[in-house]
Amino acid sequence: MPASRRRPTVKDVAAAAGVAPMTVSYSFNHPARVAEATRTRVLETAARLGYRPDSTARALRSGRARQLGVVVGEHLSYLFDDPQAAQFLAGVSDVCVEHDLGVVLIPTRGDHDDVDRVLSAPVDGYVLWTTVIDDPVLDAVAGCARPAAIQGGPAHPGLICVGPDDRAAAAAVASAVPLQTATPVVVSFPLDRRRAVRLLRGAELPEDLADTAAVPFPVTGARLAGYRDALTAAGYDWDDVCVAVVERNQRQNGEVAARELLAALPEAGSLAVLAMSDELALGARAALTGAGREALLTGWDGSPEAAASGIWSVAASLREQGRACARAALGDGGDDVVRPTSWTVIAPR
Repeated sequence: MPASRRRPTVKDVAAAAGVAPMTVSYSFNHPARVAEATRTRVLETAARLGYRPDSTARALRSGRARQLGVVVGEHLSYLFDDPQAAQFLAGVSDVCVEHDLGVVLIPTRGDHDDVDRVLSAPVDGYVLWTTVIDDPVLDAVAGCARPAAIQGGPAHPGLICVGPDDRAAAAAVASAVPLQTATPVVVSFPLDRRRAVRLLRGAELPEDLADTAAVPFPVTGARLAGYRDALTAAGYDWDDVCVAVVERNQRQNGEVAARELLAALPEAGSLAVLAMSDELALGARAALTGAGREALLTGWDGSPEAAASGIWSVAASLREQGRACARAALGDGGDDVVRPTSWTVIAPR
């Protein structure tokens, strides 16, 4: 069996190209310092010898990994399966492309074993997506020397929080439909990390929906509070409103939730379904249409499919939120610890 070939070094490239080792280093790391002809000779020689710079050694010398970590509190495949999660990741990637950085995806489970994995990742900053107030990663990331941003909360000292005013937006989209003509129901994101699927009444939910000890997912609590604001203003008793809680933001879960709501409200009449995403609203619409039940629907994300399907929605670009998080995690954009992003209510076409 032939002996393994020794990996070429900077000195090998320098000797073959007839230059100093420092010139080889500059050719890769500081090309403006090397004459074009010399740099071309060095790069051609490196390619012929099969030399590649040692990225780990480069990071140690510079103190920069040139990578951004995205800490994901969901199944990793969710980032690619869910269209809005994919938009968020695309926004993070936009900024990384601008800065010539890589992206490291770091899935977590919400326990203390996550901390070492997150902190040992070779990254220059962190973007956190979908977690709860008692996640040990929050303290760990906030206490390290690298900048970090979180989308939608929970707000945490040492982290920059990026996102829209979910409560105001939820109230606005609910108020956009004629609530007085239908029985209101809610299709909700999970209430906590257990992601229990439940059918509740408003009276069974915490009175203080902004209390992250009671509703650890802050986006869920804020949107429920916004729906409650709108329904109370329209004259409904929140305690009697049916709330179907799903496990994840997936269309089939919206369909199952709508069937459960239909079973709980068998009497004839129109429903006003306030869903926390367009995917959930589209799933609910399929179930209601199949049952022959009339309904007004609201969603979230401003997708063209929702607008074409008669669903009111909130447009709050997750791609732009991804960009804002990435810029914050790179130390750009000032010292504000809360960075609001814009939203608008979209009427169906």
